Amino acid sequence: MVNKLTRLLIMMCFISPVPVVLSAAGSQSSNADTESTTKLSASDTLAIEQKIEQHATQNPLSIDVQSAILSPLTAHSAKYTVFYGDIELGEANYRLPASDSGFYTYEFNSDVSLLMLSDQRHLKSEFTLENGKLVPFRYVHDRTGTGSDYNEQTAFAKAQKFIHTIYKKEAIKLPYEDKVFDPLMVQLQFRMDLAANLRPLDYKMVKEKEVDDYQFRVLGTEKVTLASGTYDTVKVEVIREAKKAKKRQTYFWMATDLAYLPVRLSHYSKGSKQLDIQLASYHFEKPLPPMTPVVVDGPLSVDAAGIENERNDNKSNTEISHSELEEIKRLAAD
Repeated sequence: MVNKLTRLLIMMCFISPVPVVLSAAGSQSSNADTESTTKLSASDTLAIEQKIEQHATQNPLSIDVQSAILSPLTAHSAKYTVFYGDIELGEANYRLPASDSGFYTYEFNSDVSLLMLSDQRHLKSEFTLENGKLVPFRYVHDRTGTGSDYNEQTAFAKAQKFIHTIYKKEAIKLPYEDKVFDPLMVQLQFRMDLAANLRPLDYKMVKEKEVDDYQFRVLGTEKVTLASGTYDTVKVEVIREAKKAKKRQTYFWMATDLAYLPVRLSHYSKGSKQLDIQLASYHFEKPLPPMTPVVVDGPLSVDAAGIENERNDNKSNTEISHSELEEIKRLAAD
C-alpha cells in the first residue's frame, strides 16, 4: 500500500502524475513494477489518427485556437485535497506565476500524513516555451518526513545533448531526447496537447535516474461534481496492458473551461481502495479563452467496463485493512 500511494502522488504531479504519502518504503519498489505504461495497439493508433486528421481539417488553427492551446500557461494556482478512501490525508498545491519572457517556473507543494507517517514535498520546475512547445531546463524535488529525507535535481543540457540528474546523492548522465520532460511541467504540456488535439498522448519523463514512459487516452466527456463545484470535463485513463489493467486503474478528469486543469484523479487497485485527489480551489489571473472541442479516443474497453462495475460493487470497502495497518506501524517503527 505504501508503494502504491507513493507512485500515485508522483502521478498526481504529472497531472502529475501525483507524490503522496508514505515514502518510507519507497526504496522497496522493484523494477518489475515500473511506472512506464503500455503503448496503444496499431489499430487503436490508426483509428485515433483518422479522428485527429478529420478534426484538423474541420478546425484549422486560428488565433483563437492558438490562444486556447497556450491557455494552460496562464498564471494560476490550484489547491487539492488528497483522500485514501474516505480518509483525508492532506493537501497539495500548484502555482504557475506569470511570465513575460517565455521562461516559466512551476511549483508543487504537498503535506500529507496517515497515522504516524508523514510526507512533505516541494517540487520546482523551470522551463521555456519554444515554437509552441515546452522545453525543460531545471527540476528540483525535495522530500522530508517519515523515513529518509532526499533531494532530486535534474538539469536538461539541450545544447550538450545530455541530461544530468542526481537522486539521493547518486549522479547519472542520460542522453538528451527532444520530447522528454520533468515530472512536473509535463502536466502543462499534457494540457496544451489536449487543447490542440494532438496524439498520441505519450510522454517521457526523467524521474529517479530513469526515463519513464506514460501514455493516455481520452475516454469521453463527463460532468463532475465536487465540494468545490461542478465541472464539465474530459475523462482520461492511463493505458496499461490487460493483465495490469485488471489490477490497477487510474483516471483523470480535466476541466474544459479551466484550460484542462485537472479537477480529480482516482486510482483503483483490484476494484477498490480508492486514492482520490480532488480540486479544492483555483485562481486564474486572467480570463481564459474558450476551448476547442476535444477529440474522444474511445470508450471503456469491455475489460475496463467490467472493472468499473466491480469497483462500484466494492465502493464501500475503503477502510484500511488490518494487514495494511500493521504494515504502516512497522514502517513507522523502522
